[in-house]
Amino acid sequence: MTQNEKFRFKRRMERRNLFSGICGADKSVKLVFLLLYLAGFIWVWCKQGAIRSAGDNMVLLSPILKLVLENSMTTYLLLGGGVIVFLLVYPFGKKAAQDQLQSIGLVNHAGMVPVLLRKYRDKENNHVTIWEFRSQSIPLVTWQDKQSSIEAALDVSVVKVKYSKGKSRILLHTVPARTDLPELLEWKDSCLSQTDFELVLGEGFLGPVKVNLAHIPHILLGGSTGSGKSVLLKLLLMQAIRKGAIVCIADFKGGVDFPAVWHKNCRMCFEETNLLALLTELVNELERRKSLFRESECPNISQYNKATGSALKRYIFACDEVAEVLDKTGLNKEQKELVSQIESKLAVMARQGRAFGIHLILATQRPDANILSGQIRNNIDCRVCGRADNVLSQIILDSTAAAEQIPKDARGRFLLHDGTVFQGYLCNEESL
Repeated sequence: MTQNEKFRFKRRMERRNLFSGICGADKSVKLVFLLLYLAGFIWVWCKQGAIRSAGDNMVLLSPILKLVLENSMTTYLLLGGGVIVFLLVYPFGKKAAQDQLQSIGLVNHAGMVPVLLRKYRDKENNHVTIWEFRSQSIPLVTWQDKQSSIEAALDVSVVKVKYSKGKSRILLHTVPARTDLPELLEWKDSCLSQTDFELVLGEGFLGPVKVNLAHIPHILLGGSTGSGKSVLLKLLLMQAIRKGAIVCIADFKGGVDFPAVWHKNCRMCFEETNLLALLTELVNELERRKSLFRESECPNISQYNKATGSALKRYIFACDEVAEVLDKTGLNKEQKELVSQIESKLAVMARQGRAFGIHLILATQRPDANILSGQIRNNIDCRVCGRADNVLSQIILDSTAAAEQIPKDARGRFLLHDGTVFQGYLCNEESL
């Protein structure tokens, strides 16, 4: 594209952006401006005689100003109308925002910068400001990749980036850069979600962060040592128990993270041979439920319970530090065969567990290909990453976002797969 073509292209886009600004201005702002304009119109209407007389009495008044005063209504309609249109079209900080985005290289192939159309408060979260941009054909993934740079450029913390209606506009949900989440959040029973099998992970900038196992059946927790994975795992399992699930826990860190109160409410497993037996039972239960659902023509556990009046419970299988189980490094042939069988059972549950109410929650420091096979990893949509470096963040989330957005000294601070940063709750185990 030549420089002349780029110039003409920019001019065409500016005209389109002008029209979209008129149509896209916030309704409440429109109303305020129009009310002020109407009030001014009424005042000029009532005072136009006095204004005209004042103009006649000023001998030294210039002809142009005298003409303006004699036609005050027409002048007000033209000038006032022009001002009101300008206020509706040109959002405050528009040029500054464009300059900042251009400085970080957020431009399309024609060198055009996203255009700020409006800024307004989120109706559901008053402390959140939404920036609406015309994206200039810059895809959402580019905005997400440059999120840290955008935060520095606009001096905000971006809590969500998404498309508006259609894909020509981008919405940035932001909070002031000085806003931060609390370092410690105590769990309260009032935090428990009333939605069927929705588990609360913690608090984010937009409120509680939740995951519904009926829709996203499996969860992978990752992060460096001391980032709070085990605490978050126990928070999720505590809620699952409260909701009536059958919880099975495999702990290969010596059992120190799960005191006696967990043994009373869960099925615990500390050895590989016992683990294989447990997973075999769960797979058999999956096959049994598959037959039941097929006979009753129900696609999932929720509809089956509703249609038949049954009370089939959900199963949660959790493993704290799954790498201790699945890492085959240094194993002999028999041990590798045992691990392969365990891996096979987990893969079946990962592929088919959602509809039949059998879920996996796996925690590990480094879930790379040597630990989790593609069949397991690709079927775990919900990924949560704690404190991590660039490499670890890339392994867990397929991006370096956790390394960029979670402080190096943070504990209990996590990043969800969709980019949501949250602080996990600290639960009281004695309340089980």
